[in-house]
This record gives sequence, C-alpha cells and structure tokens, in this order.
Amino acid sequence: MKNEEIVIEELNTLLRGTYLGIHALEHHIQHLDNTDLKRKFQSMQQESKQNAQKLAERIQDLEGVPADSEGVSGKMHSFMHDRMLSENTRDILEDALKGVDNYGVQYSEEVAKGDLDLESKRIVEEIINNNRRHADELSQLLH
Repeated sequence: MKNEEIVIEELNTLLRGTYLGIHALEHHIQHLDNTDLKRKFQSMQQESKQNAQKLAERIQDLEGVPADSEGVSGKMHSFMHDRMLSENTRDILEDALKGVDNYGVQYSEEVAKGDLDLESKRIVEEIINNNRRHADELSQLLH
C-alpha cells in the first residue's frame, strides 16, 4: 500500500468517527429539554460537520474517496447508543464528554501519530483541538 493510500485510509477512519460523533450529538439533542444546552450541542454538532467537510476535502485532494457515513459497525453502535441513552441531563453530559474525550481526542491522537503528510496532520490537529475545546466545555457544564 502506498503512503498516500495509508493517509487516505487513516483520514477516512477519522471521518467515519466524526460521522459517528455527529449522530451521537443528534441523539443527545433529541433527549435534551434545556434550550441553552440544546443550542450548545447544536453548535458542537455544526463544528463537527465542518470538521467532516475538511476531512472529506483533504481525502479528495489526495485523490481518495471520502467515507459518506460512520460505516456498518458505526451504524450499529449509533443505533444502540440511541436506545440506551438516558433522559437525565447529567447522564447526557457525561455520555457526551466520554465520547468526545475517548474518540474525538484520544483515539484521534492515536490515528494522528500515523503516517500523515504535513497538511493532513495540520487538519487533524485542528480537529483534535476543536474536540478538546468541546470536552472542556462539557466538563465545565458538569461542574
């Protein structure tokens, strides 16, 4: 596998994870009653959609085909997540923080350690920093 193909696959892995996060935020939004929290989650979801667009454009720039969903296993996870999500606001905030921190930051950092070219690495680091900010905001809302 050529280096560019590896980069495309790593970026697509992050893109599928980003789609999973977008859908998780949608589940949270549907379960929230608080208007201000709903707006905060909607804002985070919009930024995640912009991140997905950046990843897709970079994959296309590398002559790859961007993923258009979270994938089969991601869809199964998303379905189960929606069914198991609590109606309790604190539980929703904790679930969102866990998702953003575990996947949006930590897992993304592992992928970013791979064989990314400089431009791809810059984009991924920007996305990770956005996710860190989201995790900080969620943490503050919990305390």
